[in-house]
Amino acid sequence: MIKNMVVGDEIINYFLLKEAEVKQTRTTPAKDYFDMVLSDQSGDIPAKFWDATQTDKETFFPRQLVKVKGIVQSYNDRLQFKIEKIRLVNEEDGVQLTDFIRAAPVPAEQLVETIKRVTASIEHDTVRRIVEFCVAKTEDKLPHYPAAKSNHHAYFGGLVYHMNRMLELGEFICKQRPYLRPDLVKAGIILHDIAKPEEMIAELGIVSDYSVSGKLLGHLAIAYGWITEAAIHLHIPLTDEIVIALQHLVLSHHNLGEWGSPVQPQLPEAVALHYIDQLDAKLQAVEDVLATTPETEPWTKPIRVIENKPIYRMNW
Repeated sequence: MIKNMVVGDEIINYFLLKEAEVKQTRTTPAKDYFDMVLSDQSGDIPAKFWDATQTDKETFFPRQLVKVKGIVQSYNDRLQFKIEKIRLVNEEDGVQLTDFIRAAPVPAEQLVETIKRVTASIEHDTVRRIVEFCVAKTEDKLPHYPAAKSNHHAYFGGLVYHMNRMLELGEFICKQRPYLRPDLVKAGIILHDIAKPEEMIAELGIVSDYSVSGKLLGHLAIAYGWITEAAIHLHIPLTDEIVIALQHLVLSHHNLGEWGSPVQPQLPEAVALHYIDQLDAKLQAVEDVLATTPETEPWTKPIRVIENKPIYRMNW
């Protein structure tokens, strides 16, 4: 498994080719090579396949299963795999794609059912109907989409898993802080990333790119538009305080302009939503890195969402 690799390991094994991009060396003359990422259920490792031929460039693409031979090296204090031989998997190999895909620890269908159940439990009629409308917009993609390309919950079913964990945190916080309106907290949690499947292009939980609307608008603006569309469809005035509150929850949940939010949280529920989102995202990023770091390694790799700090695992 990738998480157990150490420098010097000579490996012959099957992997999911998660990324594959042809680049050129800085030598004269320049030569084509593949910048790749190999993946299994335990994690990812960057890989280099030097001297790529024209046939290689016409053969290898992301989301293929491959058999590789190579050696584990260190580059900039991080593991890197040097591929010596690579070929596509065939039927005789007896492996399948699902053997290599990371997925949420809870079945995606169960997670989606929880979203629907919580939506149905929203007592405020206007809030509930708008949430139902927005969930229906992306219901077919919810079971398999990741929550992000790489930062957190970046795997099959990661988006609904993120929502479910946030709902658990939200339920606790609403009991602890009775001034919070549970219906708005539930709605904010379900709606805050509801447009991620519209923002990203993903298959099997792997994001290959961002859509045109994702690049030009982003999921906050797309969800804002869906709430507006829901209000029009349901004959709710756009000046209705509930409509504005739901739009504010979505637009403010990143908190800062440099993170994508045009406004900062100014509703109690918006403040709660931002920190619930941050708490789950950051703790999940830590959990994911710990799960993909060999138990023999006391330090993890740097984690982007916690200011590129590594985590130390105490041995007790």
